[in-house]
Amino acid sequence: MPSQPLIDLTADPFALFATWMSDAEASEPNDPNAMAVATSTPDGRPSVRMLLLKGMDEQGFVFYTNVESHKGRDLLTNPHVALLFHWKSLRRQIRIEGPVTQVSEEEADAYFASRSPMSRLGAIASDQSRPLDDRSTFEKRLKAAEEKYGDGPIPRPSNWTGFRVSPDAIEFWQDRPFRLHDRALWTRDGSGWNVTRLYP
Repeated sequence: MPSQPLIDLTADPFALFATWMSDAEASEPNDPNAMAVATSTPDGRPSVRMLLLKGMDEQGFVFYTNVESHKGRDLLTNPHVALLFHWKSLRRQIRIEGPVTQVSEEEADAYFASRSPMSRLGAIASDQSRPLDDRSTFEKRLKAAEEKYGDGPIPRPSNWTGFRVSPDAIEFWQDRPFRLHDRALWTRDGSGWNVTRLYP
């Protein structure tokens, strides 16, 4: 793959993110919106997992979860995260760090309603991240939810919502030959951004 142009330090980071995401949507075989989400307990014990980005604008980056899950509990007690997008086909990465806030009830309801019926039923049936004695227990709960709601509306569980990451820092990384990579870091400065190129 030929060397890519250097990252444009005059770009708006959200616009640059949107461009790179569009490139990924054209080149990644699966889930271009997949990202690693790192959380931490109040005493600093980190954990990380893969999630899907479900929204992005100049307010931040949005994902959804059960607030009683491992990550949900972390987020409620230590509302800061780090995100990492890695697009192997493009040899690019984006790192994002910042505080999180819960999305509005209306926003969570709208996204939940957009999911497939089985995904909505799964959110109701699952005690996410908690011990499961046998897979059949979950499948029985799923079937019970199907029977309860049938073809009618499937309400969003009160313990299922979204979180918005308001970035303090966004770093763009792209591969260059001989590991002489190009990196650029945008850091929040009031209502604007400071930007600098980083050593590889």
